[in-house]
Amino acid sequence: MGQSAAWAAYRARIDALRRELVALPSGVPVRLRKPARTSNLFRTRGADHTALDAGGLSGVLSIDVEARTADVLGMTTYEDLVAATLPKGLIPLVVPQLKTITLGGAVTGLGIEASSFRNGCPHESVLEMDILTGDGRIVTATPDGEHADLFFGFTNSYGTLGYALRIRIELEPVTPYVHLRHIRFADVEACATAISDICATGQWRGEQVDFLDGVWFNLTEVYLCLGSYSQAAPHTSDYTGQQIYYRSVQRLQEDWLTIHDYLWRWDTDWFWCSRAFGAQNPRIRRLWPRRWRRSDVYWKLVALERRYGVKARLDARHGKPAEEPVIQDVEIPLSRTAEFISFLDDRTGIEPVWLCPLRQRDPRVRWPLYDLDPATTYVNVGFWSTAPLPPGEQDGFHNRAIELKVRELGGRKSLYSTSFYPEVEFWDTYGGGTYESLKKAYDADGRLLDLYAKTVQGR
Repeated sequence: MGQSAAWAAYRARIDALRRELVALPSGVPVRLRKPARTSNLFRTRGADHTALDAGGLSGVLSIDVEARTADVLGMTTYEDLVAATLPKGLIPLVVPQLKTITLGGAVTGLGIEASSFRNGCPHESVLEMDILTGDGRIVTATPDGEHADLFFGFTNSYGTLGYALRIRIELEPVTPYVHLRHIRFADVEACATAISDICATGQWRGEQVDFLDGVWFNLTEVYLCLGSYSQAAPHTSDYTGQQIYYRSVQRLQEDWLTIHDYLWRWDTDWFWCSRAFGAQNPRIRRLWPRRWRRSDVYWKLVALERRYGVKARLDARHGKPAEEPVIQDVEIPLSRTAEFISFLDDRTGIEPVWLCPLRQRDPRVRWPLYDLDPATTYVNVGFWSTAPLPPGEQDGFHNRAIELKVRELGGRKSLYSTSFYPEVEFWDTYGGGTYESLKKAYDADGRLLDLYAKTVQGR
């Protein structure tokens, strides 16, 4: 399909979607009906009583190589987006680590990756958006246009103000390869000092750093993974087969990957979470089809366990304590990261833990529903496991303690997973005053759920 035809089809589809929204009965929460493979939520959702079909909102409308921009439909996965841009030598400024995260999901939620120390989050490279608002309008939001309030307030709204139909984003040029260096530190404090230096200079020991993340294994073993664009490579590693990427961090001081494999290095084993399914056992791995070594397959297995509770019943039968899912990403100020890691280790014993530095790209801008200090370097701490519950305690015992600690340290928590905030605390943390104004301006009748109801109450 040519570009003009693609744009015409897009305009027809969004007009039909708008009419569909207007025609839906009032008084019932409206949701998007999305393809199952695009969901990366780890919190309960209410039943889809009334749903809009977003199935036709996937694909790349156009790529402007000279301007380094792309117009992308909101339900497009990053896997499909990268497949379209990479042959042109370009990628989005931030590519979230899992293939089935959608562009719209990353912009209305949150996305972080190893380029975030220099490029911020995905929403910071958005130039404009077409948004279907809760009151049935289709508006084009830009940083300096009529709907600038919605443009800046859309991040962390999770589809409660409207749905991103089309997003124009910036792209950056890439090289064929990424050179990796794995630097070990004896503690988080030393690692934090190195992060500060790299963020200030963009270099480590004379070599430019284009990507920066890390892995905490225990209190005496933490690594930074430094990635640098490279035109050539003496060899390349393959972590889609028997080898496992995160183990290479401990084993190799340097490595090379193709840019494609680097972008999706975490997806094959869902970071390290594939071990819960036996997929890291060499015998099982040989039998596990390569096409099934990807995050959306593991996510479906988790969904089945949540639905049927087979493991929980077996654990109870064998007298093991109940476990609480602790699946969270939090942003902690760099200066307080060691304190948080120590707390998390004492509280849950979860390991490994992902570390990904983050700095806001433009310090002049504020994103009111996820308001980070533009002058502060943060570290995204990602931990995805379970923790034993003391006798008599229920889900929320660990997660609520984490929420309180994050707040105490001046951080923020992503809302893609289970939350336990009291309502007053929630709105104080996530821009309640601004959100209320936006809700009145773009969804005055409350056709869409509000943010607290959706992300905490699970409605």
